[in-house]
Amino acid sequence: MSLGLTPMENIARARSDLRMGLPVIVKADRMALCLPVETLTSERLEAIRSLADEHLLVLTDRRARTLKLAAYDQDLVRIDLPMSFDKRWVQSVADPSTDLSYPMKGPFRCKRGGEVSIERTILALLKSAQLLPAAIVTYIEDPAPLIGQYLTEINASLTLKTLSQEVGLNDVIKARVPIQEALNSKLHIFRPDDGSIEHFGFEVGKLDLSQPILVRLHSACFTGDVLGSLKCDCGPQLRGALRHMGEAGSGMLLYLNQEGRGIGLTNKMRAYSLQDEGFDTVEANHRLGFEDDERDFRLGASILKEMGVRCIRLMTNNPAKIEMMERQGITVSERVPLIIKPNAQNVHYLATKAKKSQHLL
Repeated sequence: MSLGLTPMENIARARSDLRMGLPVIVKADRMALCLPVETLTSERLEAIRSLADEHLLVLTDRRARTLKLAAYDQDLVRIDLPMSFDKRWVQSVADPSTDLSYPMKGPFRCKRGGEVSIERTILALLKSAQLLPAAIVTYIEDPAPLIGQYLTEINASLTLKTLSQEVGLNDVIKARVPIQEALNSKLHIFRPDDGSIEHFGFEVGKLDLSQPILVRLHSACFTGDVLGSLKCDCGPQLRGALRHMGEAGSGMLLYLNQEGRGIGLTNKMRAYSLQDEGFDTVEANHRLGFEDDERDFRLGASILKEMGVRCIRLMTNNPAKIEMMERQGITVSERVPLIIKPNAQNVHYLATKAKKSQHLL
């Protein structure tokens, strides 16, 4: 058996490096040194200046539109950086928190044409690390001196292929966890093969696999589930789903650690700050460089399959969840609405979900 890293393990290492501000080397037809903008330090920025004459700031097309830039490469934009660029300017272009106080960031000169698999790979990797999707990319001829410093090197095409694949989940342990709504309940811990954070399956009562199982796919929401935030409907939906399952006698709540529609709690707070400036939840995600929803609902299907569940009654207002479950081989025999009464703080948020995300409210 080889002790070398698998592609998934190498991606996990690269993801961790990026979160700490370390550059990674991405290889395609050429090689490039890729620095994450969010965790960028002035010292590392200065270190790359001597490596090449050309440096690119790479952003998603969503962020590019906010800056009034044409995304010539479809899903991303490459900005030529002048040699005088500094950390403050780069981060202000990538992070929308200064858009209103510092609106004039240009002029920009954008690169067009040529291969962009390296740029596409680093943006996908940054999203999977729940960092702002923005990177400095510097093409280099000889990475040997850098690899000698133990920088992680990844292959662009192999990384994109691996990131697009369904992640395997293992049911590591389960234990009885009685709650007010249901005394006979068990919590299952599912650990992903890619080294990312665990997801949970909360089993209420005794599941009869010969019948459709009442299921709720719930994405983690620290602010709503734990703090009781009034900005969303997550906390009331979580408690309502558990109450419904307790009354029904059985059910399965899948608690997926995909905070903020998959962008992470830090970026979710950035989005909240933008909402305070007047943007809705979808517009805020776009200004940060993300799509409306970055979650992977295949994780829920994987947990259900692991537990032998193939037919469900899905408790949801989101048609996309039904479509994804069906696409992954889980039969949805019925949609069970989960309607929560709005309050003065979340009425606009719920209206946006209905209008822009087609939630059935």
